[in-house]
Order: sequence, then structure tokens, then C-alpha cells
Amino acid sequence: MSDADLVLRSTRVITPEGTRAASVAVTAGTITAVLPYDADVPAGARLEDVGDDVLLPGLVDTHVHVNDPGRTEWEGFWTATRAAAAGGITTLVDMPLNSVPPTTTVDHLRIKQRVARDKAHVDVGFWGGALPDNVKDLRPLHDAGVFGFKAFLSPSGVDEFPHLDQEQLARSLAEIAGFDGLLIVHAEDPHHLAAAPQHGGPRYADFLASRPRDAEDTAIAALVAQARRLNARVHVLHLSSSDALPLIARARADGVRLTVETCPHYLTLTAEEVPDGASEFKCCPPIREAANQDLLWRALADGTIDCVVTDHSPSTADLKTDDFATAWGGISGLQLSLPAMWTAARARGHGLEDVVRWMSARTAALVGLDGRKGAIAPGHDADFAVLAPDETFTVDPAALQHRNRVTAYAGRTLHGVVRSTWLRGERIVADGDFTEPRGRLLTR
Repeated sequence: MSDADLVLRSTRVITPEGTRAASVAVTAGTITAVLPYDADVPAGARLEDVGDDVLLPGLVDTHVHVNDPGRTEWEGFWTATRAAAAGGITTLVDMPLNSVPPTTTVDHLRIKQRVARDKAHVDVGFWGGALPDNVKDLRPLHDAGVFGFKAFLSPSGVDEFPHLDQEQLARSLAEIAGFDGLLIVHAEDPHHLAAAPQHGGPRYADFLASRPRDAEDTAIAALVAQARRLNARVHVLHLSSSDALPLIARARADGVRLTVETCPHYLTLTAEEVPDGASEFKCCPPIREAANQDLLWRALADGTIDCVVTDHSPSTADLKTDDFATAWGGISGLQLSLPAMWTAARARGHGLEDVVRWMSARTAALVGLDGRKGAIAPGHDADFAVLAPDETFTVDPAALQHRNRVTAYAGRTLHGVVRSTWLRGERIVADGDFTEPRGRLLTR
């Protein structure tokens, strides 16, 4: 490491080979060596010793709704990426909807990139969108560098991003399979949703009944059938129904090219604890019962579920009314995802290595960034979070960085304080103080 310009040292460094005391050498923003803890520091290199705090790879969140441009009163790149950095996330991939225009053509992608370029505190990539009428745009978007394509199988909640029926799904998936792209899917069946009781009002039990598990299960079964027929790569977004897990396991065992994510809110919050009228807990598919959550954790542990992402989907506070039928459905989780997950994981006997695997290594692999992101290893970007895992804090919405400080975690005591976050060897936030934006725009 004779040419290193930075050495980070910790008694607990999480590497692909395990956790150990180590010195991590960085040259021009890239990790060049992971060496013994007491390795000599080369002349001219700066030493940052974080003591017993844990040095872990920066998290990679592949499911974030930034909403910029067009709905920047909901969220924007400046605020979303500050929240990410504050939470130890160094890379995010922005969803194609809730911004206006949606990322469904190359021209729209260029608009999004221009808006993001000078506002990104962390690295940012982009998903494209698959709509009923844009099959012709999918390959150009792929060639322009999007990481894959988002589709809904039921109404998305915004008019400019309509869902696909089964025939339209088949057309889009055939096109995407032709260049071995990735389709990521909001899997709820519209017919099952339409048949479910729709009472409206403040009772969470009524909202839960309106988004039944069989809507997810049926949509996932249809997606698996299409992927099997076309040998296509598909990814199930924000899985909440544990009833779908046996189908998913069978499909994967049969060689279907299927990956699955879930979210911190499904793993840390339960339907039984949601107060009536508290639509900060509303998301689609919904937070389900504790018994369902136990099965999601089991599937995460055995690899049936690959990874954990936030599905950060904020809105202005006025849209979070006490009527679950009409309130905006989305949970803001960027800044709190690491401590929320660590708090729940440690209570279930999991270690930080597991959390890093679910929220950094596997998410980086999902979007093909595993050669650059998601690990403290030579050749990877020097992206780090420094975490005090045993310290606790109580969630104060006023301390959050995202634009609208509505959170389902308000008042909760969480384990894990992010001391600092580093992007390519530069400390971008420490103890609440931020640098100017240093993030880059990523392409596939």
C-alpha cells in the first residue's frame, strides 16, 4: 500500500471473508488492500482510526423514489441523497415513477440525469419503466445505461405510469429478455384487489383486508410463468406475503431466473401495532401480521429472499390523511433503514455481517455493481459507513434529512448510530455535518 493516500483502521472491519481488525488502504478513491490492523501507514497517507466502531461497506439501496423533477415537493435529489448519506447508504437506484416525466424514454432519462447531477450526495443510478405503449423504448433505455425496468401489474397510483396486463407484460418481458435485461415488478393482481372489500376509513384492519395476500401470490405466480417461458430475468419488488415463499422457492429450484426483495418495514413493523388513522404506516403491499413477518425473516435467513431495500416513497404530509383508502401509500425509510434493520436483526440472533449481505452485497449484485460496490475488498470503491452498533437513539422526525419528515419509526428506540459515511475515500457526512454533493451518476 505504498501509494495509499488514506488508511482507515478499525478493530471491526466487515469484509467478504468475515469481520476482523484491519487497516483498509485507499488510493484515489479505490480500496487497494485490506491489511492487518497494525500494518505500517505509508508516508504521506492520512490515518483515520475509528477505534471499535464497525467499518462496513456503504449500503446499496436499489429501490428509492426520489420524485425529482415534477414532484419535488414530495422529495428531491438533494434531500433524498442527504438522508441516504446520513443513514450509511452510499449508492441508490432511483425508481422511474412519481417524477414527472417518468423515466420511460431516453429523453426522460436525460432530464432526470440533468436534475440529479449537481444535487447527489451519494452515487445514483436509474431504473427505466415498462409501460403498455413503450416497448420500442426499452432497448434504447437499456443502451443508455438504466439498470433494468420497473413494471406494475396493478394500478401504480399515478396516472402517468399505467400498469401492464398479462399480454402487455408478455410483450415487454419478451423484448427485455432479448437483450438479457432485468424486469423488476410490483406484483399485485388487480382482479384480486378489485374483489377485496374496500371500506375506506381510518381502521388499519380494513386497509389490510383490501390488499390481501392472494393478490401478491397470484401476480407472482403469473410472473414466474412468464419468466419460465421466456428464460427471462425477473425480480419481485417489496415482497410482503409469506404465502408466496413456497412458490418462489420452487421456481428458483427449477432454475427460473428470479430474485426477490423485501423491506425494513415488513421486517420491523407489524399490522397488530399500527394505530387506526396512522397512515404513515401505509404502503402497498401492506405491512402484515407478526406471524407473516416471522416467515419473511426465515426466508431471508435461508436465501429465499435475496435482499432488503427501503422502497423510500415519501409524499407531503397533507397526503397522509387518516383515511387509509385515500392516503398516499409509501414509507420514508432511507435514513433509518440500517438502524431499523440492525435493531430487528440482532434481536433475532443475526449479525451485522448478515445485514451487510442483505443491504449491500446482494443489492450491488442485483444491479451488476458487485465489482465496484457492496464490499470492503481491493478494487472496490472506498465507500464506507462507520457504525456504533451498540449505541441507541430515539427517532426524532425533526432530525431526518428527507424533505417531508413523516416517519413510521417516530419515537422508536433503535440500535446503531452512523458516525460517518465515506464515498470513494471522502468523508461526506460526520456527526450531522455534510460536505457539498460528491455523488456520481451511475450507468449499468
